[in-house]
Amino acid sequence: MLGLGEAYVQGFWECDALDQLFDRLLRAEVCRVFRRHPLTVLIHLRALLFNAQTAAGAFRNGRAHYNLGNDLFEATLDRRMAYSCGYWRDATTLDDAQEAKLDLVCTKLGLKPGMTLLDIGSGWGSLVKFAAERYGVRAVGVTVSEEQARFTRQSCRGLDVEIRIADYRSIDERFDRIASVGMFEHVGPKNYATFMRVAERCLGEGGLFLLHTFASRDSFPDRDRSEVHWINRYIFPGLVVPSMGQIGSAVEGRFIVEDVENFGADYDPTLMAWNERFSANWPMIRPKYGDEFERLWRYYLLSCAGAFRSRKYQVWQFVLSREGVPGGYRRDAMH
Repeated sequence: MLGLGEAYVQGFWECDALDQLFDRLLRAEVCRVFRRHPLTVLIHLRALLFNAQTAAGAFRNGRAHYNLGNDLFEATLDRRMAYSCGYWRDATTLDDAQEAKLDLVCTKLGLKPGMTLLDIGSGWGSLVKFAAERYGVRAVGVTVSEEQARFTRQSCRGLDVEIRIADYRSIDERFDRIASVGMFEHVGPKNYATFMRVAERCLGEGGLFLLHTFASRDSFPDRDRSEVHWINRYIFPGLVVPSMGQIGSAVEGRFIVEDVENFGADYDPTLMAWNERFSANWPMIRPKYGDEFERLWRYYLLSCAGAFRSRKYQVWQFVLSREGVPGGYRRDAMH
């Protein structure tokens, strides 16, 4: 699948609907053909032997993608710059779906004025800004991208929001609530337990931790992931899609799982909306990025839309507690 993407970006083949193509390819399990390919075997061995998501690696991997340019992401994302799956249950536009997702996170966490919130992997600040504006919390966001930090600090002026450029492993203070939305995919299997230990030590008494991540049915590297080889090389270095089993193993002994929700089908319309916005805004940023990049970005967005449409990948939101919510967790009671 690596060569397929490279050939498309270089203009060797065309497709009127890349999203439909990848939906069909993944439903047909075409990637099974590449299971014993030498490149696949090499990638599996590297994943087993090396930790590609060390602290230094996290900065290097994050900067490769998130420092591409804020203008690119402004041309692609919604007005709040949320770079994760929207929540389309009652939404008809990208802006509405992303705001609904942010409100869902805040509601599940039961945010109240005066609480402290840690956002691990805060991106362009959509959650910390929303939580500070709408719920009156004091928020701390952590990112490895200087471009994201610069953007968020400017957009959150006047709000009780602090943005730190740091690796998650360096955080060692208590917060009433913790969220991590769309960052766990960059943690890597060798660091899942470390990530959960950090969240455990930073979560205050009676606190809640919301983990939002896209996920796979099967654990990597136990099963071939040749469909993401191109994404790893050209879009997200170090990306590893976790499974429910891997998340459960990392949570075991540390947290009680209070609530789980899957809305992975919502990533398809989110990615299609990103592609629509990118296509509409492309003429404004074309001189900076060039035509080959346009093909690369379109291939990325539409192949991912097809992957989520095929339901091979999911989006999970977990609500976790350390001691258990007295009487049990009820989302409707968290308002």
